[in-house]
Order: sequence, then C-alpha cells, then structure tokens
Amino acid sequence: MSEQNRAAQRAVPEQLERALATEVSLRSRLRHLAVGLAGGCGAAMIAVLWATEPHALPPRTQAVFTGLIAIGLAWAVFAGWVLSRRRPLFAQDRVLSARIALAATVVTVLAGVALAAVRGSTADLVATATGGAVFTAVAVLALVRARHRRRELLRLRDALRQDAP
Repeated sequence: MSEQNRAAQRAVPEQLERALATEVSLRSRLRHLAVGLAGGCGAAMIAVLWATEPHALPPRTQAVFTGLIAIGLAWAVFAGWVLSRRRPLFAQDRVLSARIALAATVVTVLAGVALAAVRGSTADLVATATGGAVFTAVAVLALVRARHRRRELLRLRDALRQDAP
C-alpha cells in the first residue's frame, strides 16, 4: 500500500496536514541532524581535550568542562529523540529545545556573572549581567513563542478532528 493511500485512509484534514508539513520535512530533519552532530561533536571534542591533558585541570575548569559536555550531550539527545519520532510532534520539539536553550543560557549567565563579580571590575560585572539579561530574555521569548505555536497546533488538530466525519 502506497503512502498516499495510507494518508487517504487516515483521513488527515488538509489544513492540519499543511500546518504540520514543515514539522516533518526533510529540511527540518536535516536541521535536527545538524544540531545533534554539533552537540555531540562539541561534547566529544571537549571530552577528548580534557582526557588528553597531561596534568589534572583545576576544579573550576573541570566544572566548566563538565557543564559544556552536558550541554552538548543534551542537544545530541534532543536531536536523537526528534529524529527517532516518525510522526508530527505538534511543536513539542520546539518547546523542548527552547527549554534546553533557556537552561543553558541561565547556567552560563550565572557562571559568567559570578566570575565577573569575583575577578572583574564593576564595569565587567555590569556588562556581563546586561548581556546575560539580553540572552536570557531572548531564550524566554523563544520558549513563549514555542509554547504558543504548540497550543495553536493542538487547537487546530482538535478543531479539525471534531469537524472530521
């Protein structure tokens, strides 16, 4: 049975199918593949760099390397999860990626502000805190937009299911 016949049998409403076309497109899957490779390769590079150091690294450097490896692995796992799904996620992937981005941003900003407070001048602290606030605001905005898109798609799905015979 061909894919077109299966789609016709499921009777997916055209409006919903168009709305979700970008969710399962080759372009979207390739973007997620790139994210996964970037995260995995970044984590692997840092792990190799750490493992090949001739002497033990200072505890703060070890903590930073651990955090960076965790962030890279989070993106790789996220991409693997998205790519393993064979159905539309109704923007659930956008919400999850926005949460990862927000978490990584907050941790990075807090570490940067703490470092600027301990080692930098007042100007360094203000610049770091201001930049961190901007990045955090952008990450929060991405999360708000992702949640809005997910609610929109779920409402459309539910409305079209009620209208379907």
